[in-house]
Amino acid sequence: MSTKNPDRVVIVGGGTAGWMTASYLKKAFGDKISVTLVESGKIGTIGVGEATFSDIRHFFEFLDLKEEEWMPACNATYKLAVRFQDWRRKGHHFYHPFEQMPTVNGFPLTDWWLQDGPTDRFDTDCFVMANLCDAGRSPRFLDGSLIDQGFTEGAKELSGLTMSEHQGKTQFPYAYHFEAALLAKYLTKYSTDRGVHHVIDEVQDVRLDERGWIDHIVTKDHGSLEGDVFVDCTGFRGVLLNKALEVPFISYQDTLPNDSAVALQVPLDMEKRGINPYTQATAQDAGWIWTIPLFGRIGTGYVYAKDYLSPEEAERTLREFVGPEAAEVEANHIRMRIGRSEQSWKNNCVAIGLSSGFVEPLESTGIFFIHHAIEQLVKHFPAADWSPELRKSYNSSIANVMDGVREFLVLHYQGAGRDDTQYWKDTKTRAVPDGLAERLERWKVQLPDSENVFPYYHGLPPYSYMCILLGTGAIPARATPSLGMSDTAAAHKEFAAIRDKARHLIETLPSTYEYFASMRERA
Repeated sequence: MSTKNPDRVVIVGGGTAGWMTASYLKKAFGDKISVTLVESGKIGTIGVGEATFSDIRHFFEFLDLKEEEWMPACNATYKLAVRFQDWRRKGHHFYHPFEQMPTVNGFPLTDWWLQDGPTDRFDTDCFVMANLCDAGRSPRFLDGSLIDQGFTEGAKELSGLTMSEHQGKTQFPYAYHFEAALLAKYLTKYSTDRGVHHVIDEVQDVRLDERGWIDHIVTKDHGSLEGDVFVDCTGFRGVLLNKALEVPFISYQDTLPNDSAVALQVPLDMEKRGINPYTQATAQDAGWIWTIPLFGRIGTGYVYAKDYLSPEEAERTLREFVGPEAAEVEANHIRMRIGRSEQSWKNNCVAIGLSSGFVEPLESTGIFFIHHAIEQLVKHFPAADWSPELRKSYNSSIANVMDGVREFLVLHYQGAGRDDTQYWKDTKTRAVPDGLAERLERWKVQLPDSENVFPYYHGLPPYSYMCILLGTGAIPARATPSLGMSDTAAAHKEFAAIRDKARHLIETLPSTYEYFASMRERA
């Protein structure tokens, strides 16, 4: 066995996954490792993953990147929530915001809302951010200061923690929208400036040694590239992990049937249109359409199941949804592989991004999966003995995150009030992951909490489940019985405080477009 610590990292594949991995590893380990990234000049970024979790801020903080530096370069905007349009019924919407759930006398405010809510909108009654979304407001004032949401920027006691360590301690009030291709370009320069070796070439072969470990890759123009740790960022193709190392893929199609998407990048006058501070997911006859507002365009796409809709029908529906501005825009049709690899780390190969797994774009989990995997790779990076326990722990963490997100997304479809097409009718009779059926029954009498959601870290706190359960509407929920014997005065005081705070912020905050126009002037 070698006594040399593995210090040569070869990343195969660029895009968001490859360059996020390269930049993070180089920042984490500096000159103690060499990083080479090989990417083809012919393969573009998928372009679905342009929205994120609020935890993505930890990635940029780790790289010491300020918003005013990277956001204008990536046409980035703020995301305060996901807006679900028409999931309960046509014309209805609700928000899943980035905001910790207030509690009153030990019960979440949504529980009090079920008992005696002031209006029929749980989101605007219980969350400040939902009101800001309806009003199109930025979470920052024009001087760059952040609204007071119980979060202190730059808190030293929380710096350096991974996403899983942060959960429950903080909730940053927004995430980001950005152009994935521009972020990859930005991180390319960041990485190469810090010593990452960038090779533009095509990988023709993956050579294994007698143990079945990757010895080197063979490229068309640069010959053989050797390494110690190989990172597979080759997307749905899984060139290293699934093909060369023959790691099986576990499909989630039995519970999440959407396997296709068609995407458009539509230039628009965002000053005239305005920039909504949220990602929108609009239910359609055979899936849903995402709308992601950027500075200068929108990214939009129809996610659907091919068993219910043809690609031609999906593209036509999407163009009609967007309007005449989409007429000359080229469509990108995507076949999605829904599920995860049985192992994301085998031997000396680690898959990050789509080669590891993907659970459709709903709730913007794709970039979250990348970020989480990179953090875990740093946490589990091998030594000379290549301890199998590190691989085992890493694989368990990655599998738990993807399996947990799978459950959360299935709730969206099980809970959706829509039943006007066969697609939506079938969502109520489709299989659910092991354990979820029991949890769904529990949530009918007790709202989701830390004791009754998926038990392992997967990036989604209990209040996220509350939002989807109450917003989609098909699964009946009721207040905890003991609240019927409790005084609601304290709860109504909290409802009033949220209403007053939201009103004040709406009156004083700039619109999202105004804020980003100002940021660009400052930059």
